[in-house]
Amino acid sequence: MVRLAIVGAGAMGGHQARKFKEIAGCELVAVCDVDLARAHAFALDHGVPQVYADLQTMLDQAELDAVSVVTPDRFHKDAALKVIAAGKHILCEKPLATNEADAREMARAARAAGVINMINLSYRDSAALQRARELIADGVLGRVMHVDAGYLQSWLSSKVWGDWRSDPQWLWRLSSEHGSKGVLGDVGIHILDFAGFPVGDIRSVNCKLRCFDKAAGNRIGEYPLDANDSALIRVEFDNGALGTVQATRWATGHSNTLNLRIYGERGAVKIEIDMEHGWETIALCTGDNVDLVQWERLKLEPTPGIYQRFIAGIVGGINDQPDFERGAYLQRVLDRCFDSDSQDRTLPVLHDLAPVAASARLDESVTRA
Repeated sequence: MVRLAIVGAGAMGGHQARKFKEIAGCELVAVCDVDLARAHAFALDHGVPQVYADLQTMLDQAELDAVSVVTPDRFHKDAALKVIAAGKHILCEKPLATNEADAREMARAARAAGVINMINLSYRDSAALQRARELIADGVLGRVMHVDAGYLQSWLSSKVWGDWRSDPQWLWRLSSEHGSKGVLGDVGIHILDFAGFPVGDIRSVNCKLRCFDKAAGNRIGEYPLDANDSALIRVEFDNGALGTVQATRWATGHSNTLNLRIYGERGAVKIEIDMEHGWETIALCTGDNVDLVQWERLKLEPTPGIYQRFIAGIVGGINDQPDFERGAYLQRVLDRCFDSDSQDRTLPVLHDLAPVAASARLDESVTRA
């Protein structure tokens, strides 16, 4: 039985609690949050027996195998390093950190400690995305030429997720003073991984960010509204393909939509993920359909989710993807995007992070559940 604790008793922590409780062989034994009342409410809602307000105290006292860090972005590093130092396996929410240097430090620490480490890039769970990667690897599309990807949300133009003007859980995401890196840091990391996972690493970026006026003086209470809410990125992949990647919170009519189109010399794929289309449908234009300009939609079987794969990795001693090395690489891409916007020019993305193979078995010193 893998004994798990969650750090962060907010909405995402609650979502993870429900997911982990569905997994055989996983027991949610503790929750930690600086707001002790919220932690107690969380424990009551999810049947968690132990409650803590201090992470180090929990690590010292609770009998744990693994920890999921679900705090706001700026607290990821400190929490993760404590968890790793305690020898616990770790799942961390995205982004891994708020800058490349911190993310690389976290990745090095996890590797040195020999603990299972994963970053919660949840859209990797899409069977359609996994199939797209297989098709490209198998050469079905031929040489990839062009990529178009977007992450579309509308919570700044609608109240589909509540009223952001009065809700701190949204307001902090609009304020760099409160640790936000804007839409680029929040969901841009998802769409960059969504595009890069099947196609390959990104060689260079040219990024334009925009923070639109949203309130008098661009401030609501303690929150200065200065974080970007739209991002446009022109990218070049290592294989020579060109692409556009976009993310925005002003996409009226879209609650939460990811789309990806990959065009090769012998075929193409289209993926759209949202409440309507689900995660398992892919559209293909291959074979005879290329000349007919026709698309075939396929419904795929679901693939194991990241929470299942995290627990399986602990039991089997195999570090699945996406791991902290991937998180550090993506943070590098994000940092180059911010630099590109401030310098108004194209910047290279250098590759000197040595990834851990997805199938690499950890050292025998790894504690197994």
